[in-house]
Amino acid sequence: MKALPKIISRAEAAAIREAHAGQTLVFTNGCFDLLHVGHVRYLQAARGRGDVLVVGLNGDDSVRQLKGPKRPLNPEAARAEVLAALCAVDHVVIFDEPRVTTLLAEVRPDVYVKGGDYTLETLNREELAVVQRLGARVELIPMVPGFSTTGILQKMGGG
Repeated sequence: MKALPKIISRAEAAAIREAHAGQTLVFTNGCFDLLHVGHVRYLQAARGRGDVLVVGLNGDDSVRQLKGPKRPLNPEAARAEVLAALCAVDHVVIFDEPRVTTLLAEVRPDVYVKGGDYTLETLNREELAVVQRLGARVELIPMVPGFSTTGILQKMGGG
């Protein structure tokens, strides 16, 4: 199956700033293993912070490092395709590092969006340093109560 045009390579991600010159570039990232309404609302809100939304998607190895050996439930290609199908998402780029710092520096967004489970105090210091160096801003979007992948897995008895 041909890759969706919204799913871009790291090299394309590094050129995204030039491809969308004059537009407000928004970046967020996550595992997005079991996409649920909380994710959808979060991504819609992130898209509302600018003109172009780029989503950094943790690759399979990265998810295993972060979430444990039983994750991800869905492989990175499937997770990328689901994200790319959302109208709020303009581009998806897979990254394999446990931290998004390098990709964040490559994309050079105007706005870096994180979920409400973070605060400026708990945000990774390296990520925050990249954002500050770029002259970008951090925006925190509140979580949607009652929706989390971990909660869904616990309800299913697999969490």
